[in-house]
Amino acid sequence: MKYDNSNPNNQNNLSNQSNLNHQNNQSNLNHQNNLSNLNTPMPPNDQNPPRTFLPQHGHYRQLRVYQVTEIIYDITFYFTQHYLQRGDRTTDQMVQAARSGKQNIAEGNQAAATSSETEIKLTNVAKASLEELLDDYEDYLRVRHLPQWGNLHPRYEKMRQYARSEQIKKDYAQVVQKMNDEEIANLCITLIHQAMYMLHKLLITMQNRFVTEGGIKERMFQARVNYRNWQNHQNSQNNQNTQKNQNTQKNQN
Repeated sequence: MKYDNSNPNNQNNLSNQSNLNHQNNQSNLNHQNNLSNLNTPMPPNDQNPPRTFLPQHGHYRQLRVYQVTEIIYDITFYFTQHYLQRGDRTTDQMVQAARSGKQNIAEGNQAAATSSETEIKLTNVAKASLEELLDDYEDYLRVRHLPQWGNLHPRYEKMRQYARSEQIKKDYAQVVQKMNDEEIANLCITLIHQAMYMLHKLLITMQNRFVTEGGIKERMFQARVNYRNWQNHQNSQNNQNTQKNQNTQKNQN
């Protein structure tokens, strides 16, 4: 197997990713910042109208959790084609569950601009799909009397570190071709656990964001209020300038 992390560069990658919650991507941070900026008071001398109430979205491919679920889908497709019999219903179930986990993260991220409820719902569907896929991999190992690698398994920690590394994104397609079914199943189980953890943390972030910043209707209302305040401020400034010019002309006369 090629998931060797003795290279110093790989070790640095692993240490930088020890906290999975920190890996929820710069896109998600930008999304939160755009929402919080809506509640920032407009400076009195601002010459520009208030910002849009629709936050940036659609950067799901940069999310660490999406990247992991994409790897899970690719490996699952390979696994079902090589280790399950043709026509086995489990093949379709596993591939569809893997696809659902990936696609619902993408669709939830896309929907975030206009519906926090849809974003949360689809993200939760992604998590549920991965849980279903996890059961299928565990069932595969159990009925074939193959071990599921736990914390005490001699190869578990090495597998876990590889699954968390940046290296896996570069060579997983080649690595799985040199693995047997036991190794691939345990790798996917490890990846699924990591993806589910990240989705759990992401759901907590979404819930907190909704509670503190509201949904689309509240953002629309706040954007309208901000615009009216800006408009009133501009009118007041124009009136003051007009009055000042009139006074200047009177004094000159």
